[in-house]
Amino acid sequence: MSEFWLISAPGEKTCQQTWDTMMAATTRNNNLSTNHKFNIPDLKVGTLDVLVGLSDELAKLDSFVEGVVKKVAQYMADVLEDSRDKVQENLLANGVDLVTYITRFQWDMAKYPIKQSLKNISEIISKQVSQIDNDLKSRASAYNNLKGNLQNLERKNAGSLLTRSLADIVKKEDFVLDSEYLITQLVVVPKVAYTDWQKTYETLAEMVVPRSSNLLFEDNDSGLFGVTLFRKAIDDFKHKARENKFTVRDFQYNEEEMKADKEEMTRLSTDKKKQFLLLIVVRVCHTCCSYRYGLPVNFQAMLLQPSKKTMKKLREVLNDLYKHLDSSACAMDIPGLNLSQQEYYPYVYYKIDCNLLEFKV
Repeated sequence: MSEFWLISAPGEKTCQQTWDTMMAATTRNNNLSTNHKFNIPDLKVGTLDVLVGLSDELAKLDSFVEGVVKKVAQYMADVLEDSRDKVQENLLANGVDLVTYITRFQWDMAKYPIKQSLKNISEIISKQVSQIDNDLKSRASAYNNLKGNLQNLERKNAGSLLTRSLADIVKKEDFVLDSEYLITQLVVVPKVAYTDWQKTYETLAEMVVPRSSNLLFEDNDSGLFGVTLFRKAIDDFKHKARENKFTVRDFQYNEEEMKADKEEMTRLSTDKKKQFLLLIVVRVCHTCCSYRYGLPVNFQAMLLQPSKKTMKKLREVLNDLYKHLDSSACAMDIPGLNLSQQEYYPYVYYKIDCNLLEFKV
């Protein structure tokens, strides 16, 4: 299961005691969850007024970050298309899978210096995620153009012999090349008319080379024949062929152009399969902890991974374990306070779901 609960509770005599108490309640006798310490450094929290002022901004930032992360995940699914079952294993944070990243989370001191204020750190995160969002829009536009070009090329290489590209069908030896007088024409003949073609092609114009007809390719309905004639007879040949319901394809063998088309097809296919590495900004619960439990800061953040079967029981155990916090928490009636949570518990709680994909139908 990919759902985690990020919770925190105030330190008892020490934060280690808070951890030990939670571990005893959730794992010693009942194995309700797999637990990890969630290491948050000593951030520069400032005053309670500053934290309250940041509340709404952090709620908006949290929603924005989650939205961008899900867009990146959905875009990854669109890129992988038929390999959507492999999307989750390709969603990486700092080069590792999301579960590993969360359970071994380490604060990036270089990107988010702890000497900076919480407001500055939130602004840094906001700028970085905005840049990711802008890059995603730009890459999505480029990808959609690339995908359209590739689909056009694929359409040219599919369909009937009357419309499809012939570049991957014919070979150099199928043509008379570099002749001043002779030229090879490609003719699409319905299968039901093969006999008529063999009887009549030499008489469709005066200067058709006898016995020059060769079947080069067949699909379900038609065959592609190559036939050699004098250049001056091309117009007459095309006219008579049309009267007999044979279709002369307008095609000239050009090795350089055909090579360029094939290289473009390969390039587009390769580009389309390139994957994005996903960088997740993990929610910062430190601010909520600070004004929930007061200052100075003293709390233990913990990451719990419940199973579906134990969720209800785990919630009951945690509520019972931390119910003594509820009265003190509720007593803090702070105007403008926004916990950015749909559910309220006596302990700080955030749900982190590593299943970021919500496939569009």
